[in-house]
Amino acid sequence: KSAEKRSRQSEVRRVRNASVKTGVKTAVKSVLTAVTKKDKEAAQAALKAETPTIAKAAAKGVLHKKTAARRISRLTKKVNALK
Repeated sequence: KSAEKRSRQSEVRRVRNASVKTGVKTAVKSVLTAVTKKDKEAAQAALKAETPTIAKAAAKGVLHKKTAARRISRLTKKVNALK
């Protein structure tokens, strides 16, 4: 019986985690798109808007805390490199 419940729970979690991961990928892509266009204002605005999305994914346990920190750090580095 408990295996059936675990199965249901893990399916719900899998779907939720997939949704959060997709949101993170979209967030990263929006920042990188602005960076490739060399648009500093848009890149900074995108980074400011998307940093909490990545941090929230880590808080929920979808991403590891250090993975989220590394992604935010790399995005920030790229935005700051723009002139």
